[in-house]
Amino acid sequence: MMIMSAADSTFFTLNEVATAIWQAADGHTPLSDIVANKICSEFEVDPTEASHDAEQFVNELSQHGILLVSPEPIPLPEAP
Repeated sequence: MMIMSAADSTFFTLNEVATAIWQAADGHTPLSDIVANKICSEFEVDPTEASHDAEQFVNELSQHGILLVSPEPIPLPEAP
């Protein structure tokens, strides 16, 4: 999978793990849950290493304005 920053046109080519994180990043599921329930269950990876790598990946995307990092779940918009 490839994604691009609209802010600075930076392209990212995502491997399978990064793609799984990207697809699971729904604004409500904590990164720790994505790592534990998705990454560690689907890929043979050490949980500590997976968590560290996931945080680096998410921070890099955040620095390019591609992904919003929030300490709390992002509220869903109210229905009209």
